[in-house]
Amino acid sequence: MTWGRETDEHEAAEMLEFFMASGGNYVDTASFYGDGRAELVVGKLIRDFDRDAVIIASHAGVKTDGDRRVDCSRVNLLRTLDESLRRMNLDHIDLWIVDRYDPLVSVDEVLLTMELAVQSGRVRYVGVGNYSGWQLAQIAALADIPLAASSVEYSLVQRGIEREHLPAAQAHGVTVVPWSSLGRGVLTGKYRTGVPADSRGASPQWGRFVQSHLNAEARRTVEAVATAASGLGLAPIDVALAWIRQREGTTAALLGPRTVGQLRAALANVDLELPEEIMRALDDVSAFDRTYPDPL
Repeated sequence: MTWGRETDEHEAAEMLEFFMASGGNYVDTASFYGDGRAELVVGKLIRDFDRDAVIIASHAGVKTDGDRRVDCSRVNLLRTLDESLRRMNLDHIDLWIVDRYDPLVSVDEVLLTMELAVQSGRVRYVGVGNYSGWQLAQIAALADIPLAASSVEYSLVQRGIEREHLPAAQAHGVTVVPWSSLGRGVLTGKYRTGVPADSRGASPQWGRFVQSHLNAEARRTVEAVATAASGLGLAPIDVALAWIRQREGTTAALLGPRTVGQLRAALANVDLELPEEIMRALDDVSAFDRTYPDPL
């Protein structure tokens, strides 16, 4: 998300090299990140790697210009797909995600567009992003081709998908790829005593994005994560990422590091499994109110 903006090409190259050397293979970008600059950087850097060793995902459907913020019409989606392929110099994208539900476009039109993208060879698998539970269930039930993934925000400070989205995904065999697995950065513990001047929370562009997770409930969860980490001799980031990896129905934990140092910290303990008692304690402290007709 930050490549081509806050993260320059040199830093991005170091990150990708370290990530791949550490066994990583999934690179997630979007047509609208940096008005296309992120895809340009991705396309330039992946040339140095075996294409079959890298899984490229790109999101479409969000516009950064004009009056219409979301446009999932067939014309716009296919135009965006072709532009993404050109920017990354690819003949196909491994996972293509329609990133928003568009109330102005029928589900049938979105599905037919997805099918055309797959049948034409430009896309291997398709998914959706930021759909509600009923929206995901609807499109998954109507699809003639399987939805491979649903990309949604999920972390210890944002567990809303557990109400209906996660059960719907499990019922339809759709794997969940959580984004902002570190709660927009707050689960690293960096905001425990204030907002660091060099953090996203202090930037004009990302301040509001981070601020939504700097509330009393989130602070209690962050303190519990820090306490668990201290007891295990680890960093809060290790505990937060282990929790998300151990959640049923999810795969991986999508990260948005801006620097190589942040990436190294995130990958320091990727094999960590939290004891059951710590998982239960974190579940309890981060629990949200469930009301009718939420699944109990």
